[in-house]
Amino acid sequence: MSIIDLGTPAVPGERTVDVVVDGVPVFVAPGTSVMRAAAEAGVAIPKLCATDSLDAFGSCRLCLVEVEGRPGTPASCTTPCTPGMRVQTQTPKVEKLRRGVMELYISDHPLDCLTCPANGDCELQDMAGVVGLREVRYGMDGANHLDAPTDDSNPYFSFDASKCIACSRCVRACGETQGTFALTIEGRGFASKVSASAAEPFMSSECVSCGACVQACPTSTLQEKTVIDLGTPTRSVKTTCAYCGVGCSFVAELRGDQLVRMVPDKDGGANAGHSCVKGRFAWGYATHRDRQLEPMVRGSIADEWRVVSWDEAIAYAAERFLAIQRDHGVGAIGGITSSRCTNEEVYVVQKMIRAAFGNNNVDTCARVCHSPTGYGLKQTFGTSAGTQDFESVAHSDVIVVIGANPTDGHPVFASRMKKRLRAGAKLIVIDPRRIDLVRSPHVEAAYHLQLQPGTNVAIVNAIAHVVVTEGLVDRDFVAARCEDDSFAQWETFIAQPENSPEALEAVTGVPAADVRAAARLFATGGNAAIYYGLGVTEHSQGSTMVMGMANLAMATGNIGRTGVGVNPLRGQNNVQGSCDMGSFPHELPGYRHVSDPAVRGIFEAVWGRAIDPEPGLRIPNMLDAAIAGRYLGMFIQGEDIAQSDPNVQHVKAALGSLELLVVQDLFLNETAKFAHVFLPGTSFLEKDGTFTNAERRINRVRPVMASATGKQEWEVACELATAMGYPMSYVQSAEIMDEIAATTPTFAGVSFDRLDAEGSVQWPCNDAAPHGTPIMHVDGFVRGKGHFVETPYVPTDERTNRKFPLILTTGRILSQYNVGAQTRRTENVRWHSEDVVEVHPHDAETRGIATGQAVTITSRVGETVLRARVTDRVPQGVVYTTFHFPGSGANVVTTEYSDWATNCPEYKVTAVELAPTSRTPVTDDEMHSEHRSVAGRS
Repeated sequence: MSIIDLGTPAVPGERTVDVVVDGVPVFVAPGTSVMRAAAEAGVAIPKLCATDSLDAFGSCRLCLVEVEGRPGTPASCTTPCTPGMRVQTQTPKVEKLRRGVMELYISDHPLDCLTCPANGDCELQDMAGVVGLREVRYGMDGANHLDAPTDDSNPYFSFDASKCIACSRCVRACGETQGTFALTIEGRGFASKVSASAAEPFMSSECVSCGACVQACPTSTLQEKTVIDLGTPTRSVKTTCAYCGVGCSFVAELRGDQLVRMVPDKDGGANAGHSCVKGRFAWGYATHRDRQLEPMVRGSIADEWRVVSWDEAIAYAAERFLAIQRDHGVGAIGGITSSRCTNEEVYVVQKMIRAAFGNNNVDTCARVCHSPTGYGLKQTFGTSAGTQDFESVAHSDVIVVIGANPTDGHPVFASRMKKRLRAGAKLIVIDPRRIDLVRSPHVEAAYHLQLQPGTNVAIVNAIAHVVVTEGLVDRDFVAARCEDDSFAQWETFIAQPENSPEALEAVTGVPAADVRAAARLFATGGNAAIYYGLGVTEHSQGSTMVMGMANLAMATGNIGRTGVGVNPLRGQNNVQGSCDMGSFPHELPGYRHVSDPAVRGIFEAVWGRAIDPEPGLRIPNMLDAAIAGRYLGMFIQGEDIAQSDPNVQHVKAALGSLELLVVQDLFLNETAKFAHVFLPGTSFLEKDGTFTNAERRINRVRPVMASATGKQEWEVACELATAMGYPMSYVQSAEIMDEIAATTPTFAGVSFDRLDAEGSVQWPCNDAAPHGTPIMHVDGFVRGKGHFVETPYVPTDERTNRKFPLILTTGRILSQYNVGAQTRRTENVRWHSEDVVEVHPHDAETRGIATGQAVTITSRVGETVLRARVTDRVPQGVVYTTFHFPGSGANVVTTEYSDWATNCPEYKVTAVELAPTSRTPVTDDEMHSEHRSVAGRS
């Protein structure tokens, strides 16, 4: 199960230093440690405090060596190689010293190897054997820590202090890898011990349960509770996390067929061996009792569910879909693909809709979060995706975070970012709320531009105005890489006085002096990178804002090299992939318009079916048409639009108007309350395919266990299409990727064989870039010349007034994910068991609201009840909540306003009022019990 650990991190550079280790010559880069050089030469030096994921520390004294011509026995982990160095690792002197060191460790360590959960997977045990320790001279009667307590407060791992050797690996992992600095070595000498916080258990500390400390621990001091309960794993499968858009690679470790733990893959391109609490620990939902494993049907939503066979469920759905089309026309049905499913599953569903349904009525949840990214970047750069790989942030000098909360929404990438910030990069945060990055351990933003919700375009225009009017434009870059005419028009527009920070201060609420200073830093501070999230896209001017950021990057020359770029932080695991696969009603896979006969011809030749040249319905159009009686049948793959989409009352009314709703999912969710057919889905642990993350990285998703439903999700779509008269089948999911590659130029070089051989690739992957494209637009933009777009600020139609004087904005929290269907069914509810509404102390005082008190949140479209948290994280006049629990119904109050170009909902700006109430919020237990009672019917 073990992966070779080279002891210290790799040092970049040419291998010019010649070293001889135990007679074995090896060439290494300058600065490489003797320990790593030895490992690369095939010589393993004993170690305990050293690991190649952390900087060398030199505390355990087990890795001593002798160096020819030097006195003493230096620690190999902290000794850099020099040209001509000759090292001996196994002399009698160092062997004796190592045994003595190991004796001291063992004299204060429980001798319980046979019953220890880490037996066979413990570095201390291994090293005792390596150094040849056979006895301990010191006995066990002196002062020791054998009666030290065990902290079991964390639901996922325990801390057994009696087994701790104070090597500091967990402390260093918390700081260097995670960047939380929750752990420390308390006391000195014999009294030294690891502490999460003074006199507090792990659960009460600042620990974020990322698992980095558990991964780093060389003993069973920090141990997963699943290993304690189930035993040491015996086999492993590499796969990809199914939570956020970071797309972390994991090694799923099993004992027989039972999953024991998920270990972040050191070779993972997106995560490089790190993880968060969700990916590392929150996978138990896959076997939760609420999961529905058998197909069910019912005649109407007033009827009880009836468990049926797969054949009956598919035949029933096909017959009713066809009947609707006979009675109401080909366009009366459609579907929604899922950003949580694999590329292969999404591709097959959109193919089913276009080829079997015969229309383009296909949309995806990606449109309700990041469709402005696709539109805006395609207009300016020529491609609908972010520009960099995640590693690029290590080379940024100025980092701008706009409308994103990486430490909660994309924590593994946030750790990379924080590492660069601790090394000296400057940070500009543009957000109405004071997110953790504004000020946290060892990280503080140079500027926090705390703008009013809905004024993103005004702030980016003000920044660009400074760049243009103060002579900060990179004229050489613009002249070489961008259109002359569009730049000239944009320059004239952005230089107008109404775009100045002073003119827009009253709009944004941000002092003009701060805007000017931040703009100068961005334009002159070196490599400048923009990272943004849903706080940019989920606005009525979302597409405008994306183009505004692209304008700014081009004007300052911050595109096309490492350390810069315009980078969307995608919300769900396969938001990028679901867009790539043709999930929009106007685009076929690869972002090619359905009206293009040449593009249609490619797919028609492969699919053997004519494709409608007219774009189909978006989700809002589907819902409106359902209420109007023109759209009567829908297939929804892995999305809970009755919880996640805006103006929930309108969504539910539309779903209730359908003659046939087919839902494919893991759980009977809010949308399934309106379904007539329920088709059980597969968890990521059962899937075979690929996900594409926010950096365009295509990662393999391999089945860790057999499908609990007996089918893969793409098989179900194929069988439904076939039952509707369009034969569709594949032997395995690899064939689907082969078809994607054959029809989609950016995926032309992608195959399962390539991914298995190379680990992952970033599209475009084709003959011109056979190993993928980490950085986009290096020598030129995809569209040729960069295109500048004028971005006038247009205030949202959603305004505050006397009745609704507050602005509600929404976001995510670390422990929960999206609508919470997965994370709510894990121990993650220990950290966040309900959605709460944050309110500024002044707004709370004027309304008589205290922390913990239930309040009504009322907008012009609905009302819900949440508990309040009084905090100055939000400015006066703004309130904030998350949307992870169906009982809270956050989207009951959000409106139907949306982005002008893509219909992406304006979740981030809703005028509301708060008031104390005697009503209590609906609990998750109440929602679960309702679903369980439904699931139990047959």
